[in-house]
Parts: sequence; C-alpha cells; structure tokens
Amino acid sequence: MRTTINKSRALPAVAALGVALAGCSAVQGSESDVVDYWLWDANQLPAYQECAEAFQAESGTEVRISQYGWDDYWNKLTAALVAGAGPDVFTDHVARYPEYVTRGALLDLETQPATRDIDASEFHEGLADMWVGPDGGTYGVPKDFDTIALFYDKNLVEEAGLTEEDMQNLTWNPEDGGTYEDVIAHLTVDENGVRGDEEGFDPDNVATYGLGSNGSGSYQGQTEWSHYAYSTGWHHTDEELWATEYQFDEPEIQDTLGWYFGLVDKGYMPPYEMVGEAPDTAQQLGTGQAAIIPNGSWMIRTFASLEGIDLGIATLPAGPVGHPVSMYNGLGDSINAQTDNSAAAAQWVAFLGSDACQTIVGEHAIVFPARPAGTDAAIEAFAEQGIDVTPFTDLVDKGWTSLYPLASHGSRVESIMGPVMDGIYLGQRDVSTLTEVNERVNALFEND
Repeated sequence: MRTTINKSRALPAVAALGVALAGCSAVQGSESDVVDYWLWDANQLPAYQECAEAFQAESGTEVRISQYGWDDYWNKLTAALVAGAGPDVFTDHVARYPEYVTRGALLDLETQPATRDIDASEFHEGLADMWVGPDGGTYGVPKDFDTIALFYDKNLVEEAGLTEEDMQNLTWNPEDGGTYEDVIAHLTVDENGVRGDEEGFDPDNVATYGLGSNGSGSYQGQTEWSHYAYSTGWHHTDEELWATEYQFDEPEIQDTLGWYFGLVDKGYMPPYEMVGEAPDTAQQLGTGQAAIIPNGSWMIRTFASLEGIDLGIATLPAGPVGHPVSMYNGLGDSINAQTDNSAAAAQWVAFLGSDACQTIVGEHAIVFPARPAGTDAAIEAFAEQGIDVTPFTDLVDKGWTSLYPLASHGSRVESIMGPVMDGIYLGQRDVSTLTEVNERVNALFEND
C-alpha cells in the first residue's frame, strides 16, 4: 500500500504494551476460516454484523465480532495484546495507534497481498494519510470520518425569539465572541427567567446555559474548543502528521481558551463542578440544561433519539479565517501483529474498506463512512429520517477541516495536559500557564 498511500481521551493503557510484546506468542485460538474482530460502538454493531455476513458469503471466512464499551475496550485490548491473545483485527483510533506502532503491536498492511494495493485516493482526502506511520508502514485502512457541528433545540431557539436562520452563518472571534456569543448569551436563562444579555441576569443561578459543556477537552479539544482555535489559523502542532512540536504557547490558542472558559464566569456555560470529568451532553440538551451542544457526527443518532426536543443542526461559526474549521478525524481497522491468521485478517480489513461494506454501514445512518459511496448512502439514509447532515459533510466537501493531531507520546501528552486543562476550566490556572506546559510537552520529543 505504500505506493498508493502517500504520507471523539486518556491513553495510559497503551504504555503497558512494551512490557511483554517482544516475547509474546501468536494470537491464541485463531483458525484460517475464522477472524476475530473487535469494535467499541454498540450502535455500529448491526452494520458490521451485516458486513461480516456478506464477507463470509463471498470468502467462506467467518468473522466473530466482539463489542465492548469505550473504556473497557482499550483496557481489554491492551491486556490481550500483552498476553498474546488479542483479536485478529480491531477498530483503531489515531490517538492510540502511534504507540501501538512503537510497541510493535500492529501489522504493516503493506506486507499483505490483500491490503498492500488499496488506493488512498478512493477515500476522502487525508483519511488514508493518517494511517501511514513514521516508519513508512501502513497500519490501518480508513473506515469512517467525523466532523463537528452545533446541535440545538429548536424549541428553545423559538422561545428566545430567534429563528433557524439566526443559527446559521454565525461568526466568532476570541475578542468578543462575535454573533455566536450574542446567540449564546440570549439563549442563556437564569432561574428568574432573565436572559444572559438582559439587565439583572444572575450568572450564579442559571436554569438553561446557552452553551453546553463536554469538559475541558484535554490536549485535543475535539468537541470542546478545537474548532474555535482552528478558525484563527492555529493548529495543535507544527506539522499535521507526525509532528514533534506542540503550539500551546501561541497567542491564538491562549486567547481562544481564555474566551472559551471565560463563558463560565459569564454564566453562559456550566462550571466544571456541575458537569464533571465525563459530561453527558445528550442529557444537557434533552433536559433543557443547555441550548447548544457542539459535538461530533458520531452523536447524530443519539441526539436525534432524544424525546421532548426538536433537534436542529447548525454549522460551526466562522472564525477570523473567514469560515468554520472542524477537527477531521477518522477511525481505521488494524491487524494485530501477533495474529497467526494474517491472510484472512487482511482480506477482512480490505473488505471493511470496500464500497460494499462501507455502503452497508452508510445505509444504517450511524456514521459517515470513509469512502464517498458510503458517505452518500449515509446522507441519503439520514435524509429519509428527516435529518439534514450537511453541516457535517459540507466541511469536508469545502476543505474546511484540520486533521486530528497525530504525534507520538500521546499518553504522556495526555497525562501532562489533561490536569492543566481541567485546572483552567476550574479557574485554578491561567491560560498563560500553557507556555511553560508546552515546553514540558515538547521535551518528550527531544530524544526521538
């Protein structure tokens, strides 16, 4: 695949891989006509079960699928890899795979006939690039992509005297928040019914926050603040792929975070103490605690299923660069380096990345598959349910995206940045702290 592919959380479990991988035996219990496959999203299980049945009908190889929740998934996967008993194939994340590569846990797909000639140009631009490792090997085939948009309750918007048109074409800047902050303020209502932009508003006793919270965002800020920072022209790192320098010392990000977390003091966004480390954004919107929730396309089905609200989806606000910018991320399917069933595993991975499987996935209207045919199927399936998903897909069509920060040392960056970002959210640290913290993060790369 090298000739055709040209170069969403805490990550602590990955580091344990180095302890035992070198001496591990092959994956336990593999059979040439059976492939074990793991994924974490229960909503996607039916679609991939359908893909597995189609693959078995075509190849004669059975795929046994195991599904675990997000946290359990990574803990079980790491433990299994250390024990030499992991799945043949598993759903992978770009935040995780760099350290798996470092630990020798992933099979280079270019070593397998079924996967070496997959054409990167058949996927949405940039998705395949993220799975080319620093050594030039390829460690995943794109399965889907995600972008960010604004989920909101049309009922609350109407009660505020705003229209759906008012929710589109919003503008933002880190100085005064633009028309975006105007809308957030107006949608905020205190316990006495006073709005955030009205005299007498009480920021300490809020009934409905204009903007919901998904936490501090750690170093990625995927659904929290990355879209604001990106729309200033900033990016996490000096290079989008395999960078060695983070840029949290730049004024654009510090000004952005100062504005973002400043919404708490204004009473427009819930304080950290209210939402905790793992906020339930669907509950915030569903109970009327928040009017707007920026979140990822993987949450469409969750928000659409909420009772008691009339769901709207709006495009992110345009920033100083003149348009919105969303983080652009994509999952992939990887092969366990310890599998003794590599040929069948590679055939399954190739099928997962094909139009046949990705169209099936798209028809289930859960995520946007990585291939255009699958994305088109998803758009049509969502439309049949009355859901307009163009605020997510237009970002990709127009190139208004920035890749998820891809670099080594993800778990260590997380361990440094996570508590600091929580502290800023809590009001215990100033954003200027990030200048010194950025030096600590970049020091991780000095001996690479």
